[in-house]
Amino acid sequence: MIDGEPTAAATATVLPTVERTTGESPQCAIIWLHGLGADGHDFEPIVDEFDFDQLPAVRFVFPHAPMRPVTINGGFVMRAWYDIVSPDFAPGREEGEHVRESARQIEALLARENARGIPDGRIVLAGFSQGGVIALHSGLRHSRRLAGILALSCYLPQADTLATEAQAANSDVPIFMAHGRADPVIPYDLGKRSARLLQAQGYKLQWHGYATAHSVCLEELEDIGGWLNRVLADAF
Repeated sequence: MIDGEPTAAATATVLPTVERTTGESPQCAIIWLHGLGADGHDFEPIVDEFDFDQLPAVRFVFPHAPMRPVTINGGFVMRAWYDIVSPDFAPGREEGEHVRESARQIEALLARENARGIPDGRIVLAGFSQGGVIALHSGLRHSRRLAGILALSCYLPQADTLATEAQAANSDVPIFMAHGRADPVIPYDLGKRSARLLQAQGYKLQWHGYATAHSVCLEELEDIGGWLNRVLADAF
């Protein structure tokens, strides 16, 4: 595990990360983005919940989001991928420049995996809540085909610019979206509408609803594990 500053080989724009591997010499990677106010350690324990015995070694990368004031939380400074100014999730309300800044930081993490020998086609971009928002935004605009996008308890940001900014390379990328039906933070219907919008645009998206709140339940973990095994196996 690596926790703290990026390696010397990384550029200054690469975020600090927590890393776990399932074996020696990883051949594929999962970059997993945490939610608002958490950090890279939040989903680190999830690695032990998956059975990847039939896959080559996988590197999990859990970056720490930047520290910034969050308006909805009284301007309190915390780890956040973007500012939230209102709880109503009106279209385009998320802080656009922060979303774009975070997307650039995800591009730097993808480039670092490339430099370490893992091509884009063997990388899954994943995230929960705010992290899922950034995973969707970044993955659909990435210029090279990814293995998949995993977007949990989130929604599609800046949908009005997707048509002009989406990259053809990821027009058929497998997408797994999931949401708790009792989510009090990001409404279930908002996530489902985002999924339907993407499906209407031709994306290969699986939608899953679960009897949980703003969290990841056991049934969801099992479905995620099966999906990750399939998309990463297909990458070889």
